[in-house]
Amino acid sequence: MTRHKSFKTRVRARMVKTGESYTAARRHLAARPAEVGPAAAPPGAPTPAAGTAGQTGRISDALLRERTGRGWDGWFGLLDAWGATGRTHTEIARWLVAAHELPGWWAQTLTVGYEQTRGLRAPGQRRGGDFSAAGSRTVHVPVQRLFDAFADETLRRRWLPDAMVRVRTATAARTFRADWADGPTRLVVGFQGLGAAKSRVSVQHEKLTGPEQAARLKAYWRDRLAALKELLEGEAG
Repeated sequence: MTRHKSFKTRVRARMVKTGESYTAARRHLAARPAEVGPAAAPPGAPTPAAGTAGQTGRISDALLRERTGRGWDGWFGLLDAWGATGRTHTEIARWLVAAHELPGWWAQTLTVGYEQTRGLRAPGQRRGGDFSAAGSRTVHVPVQRLFDAFADETLRRRWLPDAMVRVRTATAARTFRADWADGPTRLVVGFQGLGAAKSRVSVQHEKLTGPEQAARLKAYWRDRLAALKELLEGEAG
């Protein structure tokens, strides 16, 4: 009964994501291979240092399964079988989108979690060796309003008052890229609509000097995104 209920939940989640009918969504999911069980690292793959924490600690297995149809071990098993340890970050993310129809944000999340777990990068570290800090927040406002909170300078200063930001590119309700504080670091921000009045923002602060700066900025973005959520939802309410 529990397994059947879980499958129905996945069907409904796919209906929301794709707009398909219940029958079409059910047929598509039923045709997928059974989930792969717990996956060990393939022979010769590097392993992460003991005690490290990353995407798998930040995003629960239950949430990942609800949003993507598989848990961490299931996705890791598929990625191992595909040979992901020998692929670039971009190749992995693109494969998840093309072969498994994952939204871009979840494909990136899975890719980073896989790379961290397989020892291809440390938490906060990118595959090229430099470091980054990430943060995300779901806000109960339309995605355009969430985008405006970054792109509109007047509104941005209300929740990010002391930041020096030089906008590089901004695509309405999709992406925002900017240089940070006249230095080498930069922001890459993505937006995802989750309904008429609910959306999600993901911030990647890149080109950081090391794990200490990454940890400091991770805490900073956690605080600032909480302030952003409070501001926008307070206005909407």
